[in-house]
Amino acid sequence: MNLINDTITSRQNPKIKNVLSLHKYSERIRQNIILIEGIKEIEKAIKADYKFETVFFNPGLIVPEKITKLFGLQLPKQLIEVNEHVFNKISYRENSGGLIVLAKAKSYEIQSLTLSENPLLLVIEGVEKPGNLGAIYRTAEAAGIDGIILCDSRTDLYNPNAIRASLGCVFTVPTTITTSTDAIEWLKDRGIRIFCTYLKAAVPYHSIDFTKPSAIVMGTETTGISKVWLDTSDTNIIIPMQGTADSMNVSASAAVIIFEACRQRNYL
Repeated sequence: MNLINDTITSRQNPKIKNVLSLHKYSERIRQNIILIEGIKEIEKAIKADYKFETVFFNPGLIVPEKITKLFGLQLPKQLIEVNEHVFNKISYRENSGGLIVLAKAKSYEIQSLTLSENPLLLVIEGVEKPGNLGAIYRTAEAAGIDGIILCDSRTDLYNPNAIRASLGCVFTVPTTITTSTDAIEWLKDRGIRIFCTYLKAAVPYHSIDFTKPSAIVMGTETTGISKVWLDTSDTNIIIPMQGTADSMNVSASAAVIIFEACRQRNYL
């Protein structure tokens, strides 16, 4: 059985030009399509039940039979072979495993976020760097928190660098994308305490009781979190530092606090 729907050898092919356009955030939004590279990242998207539209593959790196095994019943109808020249053109990164997949983006309404009986959430406001966002998602996945709320984000969850830095965890960690105002209202309605990372009027993070429903709020290194969060914070928290540095990378800070919360919960 021939699984291949098309073979493309020209960079000028309209389908190739469309893949290249999806490297841009505006085009991903317009088409509601995301671009995924890397076997591990694709495996995570399969696990999260994303809907796949098209697979482009380089037969010099992967054969159709392996693609079929990878996707199983989720194999999209469009399986397109491209030569090395074309594949290198549309690939955003090296070592992608010979696969580039187009998938439908998911919607992230806050009301659809499912919580456990005792939720632990991470709120990220105004994140700017896709690499930091991806690293935060790897931490969140490792810790097994209930989800991430992205507020007023300045980068794209599906930025190729965010996907790569997260090793595909952007697909598996429950996420909602909303405004800070709506997030605060949603958290308050559910009795979830809000802990804002802030340098002033703050207590050490390890002195906080994270064993009850909690949301940890973090901002960017440059501007921190906005006043709307500080006005509603139950307690401001800080990571005490002994050296000369006056701040930490947001992804490192998130890891420190999240795993302290998990440590407390594991010993209930």
